[in-house]
Amino acid sequence: MSPLSPGPAASPREPTSRDPDAGFAVVWSAVACALVVTLATLVAWLGAAAISRHRAEAAADLAALAAAAHAVSGDERACARARWVTDQMKARLTSCNLQDWDARVMVAVAPPGWLAGFGEANAKAIAGPAER
Repeated sequence: MSPLSPGPAASPREPTSRDPDAGFAVVWSAVACALVVTLATLVAWLGAAAISRHRAEAAADLAALAAAAHAVSGDERACARARWVTDQMKARLTSCNLQDWDARVMVAVAPPGWLAGFGEANAKAIAGPAER
């Protein structure tokens, strides 16, 4: 045999006995990938729920400020302005009233997708003059 010759022909592996651990890593990798995807989906939906709550809080704050700014025009006009603000923010005004010069509003925002089945995100806010 010369140093450049390929040597004895390699024989293919003969399946004389079945390895009980064959494919074990593939199964565990698939399970790990499924868990990672499930966890990422759960985190995304929890993030969507948190965003809905933040949208409700922002809409309530701005609606209360709008109502307080129009408090001199009366309850009806102030609440109409608050409703306009919530409509622009894709929220629903659930309650609006003036007590003295303070505007009190409650707002609801529906979360996206199947999360809406768990209920709306609610927020309330009060706005009025700093000095009395």
